[in-house]
Amino acid sequence: MHDSSAFYDIALLLALAAGIGLLGHLLRQPLIVAFIATGIVAGPDVLGIVHDAEYVDLLAEIGIAVLLFLVGLKLDFQVIRSLGAVSLATGLGQVGFTAGVGFLICLALGLDLTTSTYVAVALTFSSTIIIVKLLSDKREVDALHGRIAIGFLIVQDIVVVIAMIVLSTLGVGAQGSPAGLGIAGTLGAGVVLLAVVGVFIRYGAEPLLRRVASLPELLVAFALAWAVLFAALCDVIGLGKELGGLIAGVSLASTSFREAIGSRLASLRDFLLLFFFVALGSSLQLGTLGDQVVPALVLSVFVLLGNPLIVLVIMGVMGYRKRTGFLAGLTVAQISEFSLIFMAMGVTLGHVGEASIGLVTLVGLVTITLSTYMILYSQTLYGWLEPVLGWAERRNPYRETEDASTSTRPYDAIVFGVGRYGREIARVLVANDARLLGVDFDPEALERWRKRGHDGLYGDAADPEFPESLPLAGVSWLILATPPPAGPSVVHGDGRIVLMEAVRALGFGGRIAVRSHDPEDARRLHHAGADVVLRPFADAAERAAERLGYAVEPVEKARPAGARTMEA
Repeated sequence: MHDSSAFYDIALLLALAAGIGLLGHLLRQPLIVAFIATGIVAGPDVLGIVHDAEYVDLLAEIGIAVLLFLVGLKLDFQVIRSLGAVSLATGLGQVGFTAGVGFLICLALGLDLTTSTYVAVALTFSSTIIIVKLLSDKREVDALHGRIAIGFLIVQDIVVVIAMIVLSTLGVGAQGSPAGLGIAGTLGAGVVLLAVVGVFIRYGAEPLLRRVASLPELLVAFALAWAVLFAALCDVIGLGKELGGLIAGVSLASTSFREAIGSRLASLRDFLLLFFFVALGSSLQLGTLGDQVVPALVLSVFVLLGNPLIVLVIMGVMGYRKRTGFLAGLTVAQISEFSLIFMAMGVTLGHVGEASIGLVTLVGLVTITLSTYMILYSQTLYGWLEPVLGWAERRNPYRETEDASTSTRPYDAIVFGVGRYGREIARVLVANDARLLGVDFDPEALERWRKRGHDGLYGDAADPEFPESLPLAGVSWLILATPPPAGPSVVHGDGRIVLMEAVRALGFGGRIAVRSHDPEDARRLHHAGADVVLRPFADAAERAAERLGYAVEPVEKARPAGARTMEA
């Protein structure tokens, strides 16, 4: 039984993590919170499941190497060069503000200079994993605020890389390298390694990955081996496993296979990081955390309010509307897994004590938990706070204000959502000599629309102020071709219903057609005032059956009284 104790411990940990993870999912919490809670419950102060921490620490180290490998994999120099001014300004401004003000708050809380520096830097990192997941669930990745948020998350990733390099440099010689190279030898070996990696990126990375990718089953094994081998090599020469993982990722970032590698390793990363958070949670001594509660709450309030505030201010100064700045700012109202890894490196190097990582962990639990709900219900929060946010917007928010057209001829229809479905509707309407205005919150989709010769306007259906800028006079149809919302937005702040109510309040007398995929959702839209509910899949199936010579049962009798078809 003793020889198999590690197996039984892992089995219990996985079962506990699955149970707590399910509970966290029901509470709409990210897995990071559930995994840390798993470590606390499994630790010595509660259940005491972890009898031998060596295997947990080993898996945690592999997980960190894979995580940083994936970070390095995203740092393609072409992507970095393509970052817009708003992403750079907002990302660097938020990092500078949070680090500077956070340092002063830490000093005021009685922390020493070194610990204050570490904690302040840790507070600057936001979780890319959490934010992208939440934005994807809400279908806001392609919205303007979503694109800007992802842009300054890349800036934060660059700051993470710099911070890790600085820590690794400070740690050279502090712990001694297993190879016994000394400080000069370690730095020399690091320079040689970087030179070899540079040559490999230029001449060897793409051909090697092309050969490996010919066997898709080998791609994951190769990527994992590459990350762990670089981590081990850098650890041997004294640069640290974390820097090794980053270098491994950067060495493959310019290849055409980086997206495939990233997507295939994402699940493995999440699985291995479970053990890092379990190790972190199990190492927390609950009896000593009481002294950290007040400082953790103070720093949590600062992150929850200060980070969104500085993003709102910067974007307002740069000419963005207050709504865009507010929604983008909410995405940085938490700290990330890198904050905990950064503090763990400081503990390993002997720069800070164990109490500091407990403090940052508490801040992480509070901010990640609360910011998740802030992002999920961002539209509702904006509706509450919009009256007091006037100061955060220029009189002319020129980056989002465009003249829809210089023509005086009214539009026949306004199409919200100019993706594939909206463009196909437009094709048929234009063939019938209809004049259209397209509206979308995806700048790239709007650009494709304009290249087809149509007038276009940037806007979001969920913005209750936006309809005031629409040229509604003479418009016969308002067509909402955007996909139905997912998640909490179905009930809270459905942009389609918000838009219908807003245009009716402005006196719009035309008819409204709305896209839906679900019968219950269709009934709700009819009751909210939609004249027509467009059913892309059902409508296409009925048209296909008609072309095949089969009669289709009429569906008008199933519609509420007053609802009309597009043909009507």
